Amino acid sequence: MSKEFPEIRAMGERAILVQFEPEISEDLLEKLLFYKNKLEEYYLELKLEIINTYNSLLIIYEYPIEDVYGEISAVKQLFGEAKIVKKQDTRLFHIPVCYDKEFGLDLELISKEKNLSVSEVIGLHTAPVYTVYFTGFLPGFLYLGGLDEKLQISRKDVPRKEVKKGAVGIGENQTGIYPKSSPGGWQILGNCPVPFFDKNKKPPCEILAGDKLKFYEVSKEEFGKISREVANGNFELKSERYNG
Repeated sequence: MSKEFPEIRAMGERAILVQFEPEISEDLLEKLLFYKNKLEEYYLELKLEIINTYNSLLIIYEYPIEDVYGEISAVKQLFGEAKIVKKQDTRLFHIPVCYDKEFGLDLELISKEKNLSVSEVIGLHTAPVYTVYFTGFLPGFLYLGGLDEKLQISRKDVPRKEVKKGAVGIGENQTGIYPKSSPGGWQILGNCPVPFFDKNKKPPCEILAGDKLKFYEVSKEEFGKISREVANGNFELKSERYNG
């Protein structure tokens, strides 16, 4: 597979997979999102879904594809003609997290395993500007790149039967936020009081692939205040244009 051109093949009767080079990078993400946008424009009148991961696009059709080779050829032609324009800026969201021991179930474990103080763990977690690569696992679950190497840690050997909604965790070289209560094996170091998925909104998840995200620490009192504001519909995420 060429680094200049992806592999394109059928995936069952109703999907086409576009597979790029096996890497995780912001340059590849930019390429993926550019082509995803081009595909959405090309298929504007068709009812289909286009999903991106770290290094692929999956085009899911409503009905079985009648001429799969014709569709693959059309996608190849579209990619061959498209000229990638570098995105100049994006959105940066500021996300509150409470790292109190009530929420940071694995904070001490991370601290001991990494030979860092709890405050150092929190500092390393809040310092980066993370990139949203895609959403998955659960609706509104954000896969974030940019975790400091000093915090990278294995998932739990035995996942918890329930991880609370809003839990902020670390798994390998990623960090993420559980948008609803569910089983999970990530190491939990805090909780975010802000919901990330609402099926009644368009789009249901305000934060999209390509956006940036930065955590900031809040106290238990601030956590409670934000939770009440969220419940009353009075809380709004802080965001700004980002051109890093």
